[in-house]
Amino acid sequence: MSKEAVAEQKCDRRSLRSQRLLRQALAREIGATGDLSSVTVAGLTDCAGLTRRTFYSHYKDIPDFIEQVEASILDEVGRHVLAISASTLDDLYRNIHELEPASGSVELLSYLKKDGELIGALLGPGGDPAFIEKLLELVRACVRHRMETGIFPDALGTFFDYYLDSVITSELGVIKRWFQTGLKEAPETMARIMTVIAFVRPGDLYGKPIDINVPEYGMKLLGKSAARDLRSVLEVLAASNVGLQTSSLSSSGVEPRSKADAKDTI
Repeated sequence: MSKEAVAEQKCDRRSLRSQRLLRQALAREIGATGDLSSVTVAGLTDCAGLTRRTFYSHYKDIPDFIEQVEASILDEVGRHVLAISASTLDDLYRNIHELEPASGSVELLSYLKKDGELIGALLGPGGDPAFIEKLLELVRACVRHRMETGIFPDALGTFFDYYLDSVITSELGVIKRWFQTGLKEAPETMARIMTVIAFVRPGDLYGKPIDINVPEYGMKLLGKSAARDLRSVLEVLAASNVGLQTSSLSSSGVEPRSKADAKDTI
């Protein structure tokens, strides 16, 4: 290896070390000041044991530093979320039955815990609210298309949009609580909890689960409960062996086509 190559390699190592120290210092400064907006270059470099010249050799200012730090975290999170979103419902049901986490979830949570001091500081009360919104938008973009797969068209729209936000916000809330309680549970344990928690229905923990025809309810809520539309959707459900009772037809004002329809489960 040439002298130039050796020098460049040493320079790269020093650069990576400086950036790592600055990231660690950022987490400590957020904790010390209680407010990300109070972090200064002087305080950051003093905490990291670096010169301000070193800081400015990598970043223009504090906002640029924060943006680059958050972008690197989002890139890593996005990579893991895409791996998780590749799972199908059949995969998830099988994982739950076998007490196994969703594929890729342990890797995501292991990454979050490894960089937990910094990520926890950014997610915490003194962190960056914009970072939380970026996380939500990232996950939404990663999983939206996958979650739409297999859904009949009439179920999409406003009702689905709110459902999607509900699921994502819930999962992020679980992660925030994990950080708030000191990351006590192992990533494997948290991955199992998060795999099943999205499927828990109101009443399940009380032994009184609720069973509703969500697609039909969603369409009624959005003013799409005309007999023709409902008949079309129920036929799709029947073809998919979804086990919907014919009573849903009569309750919606649609008469069964035949006596067999009236007696049998679709």
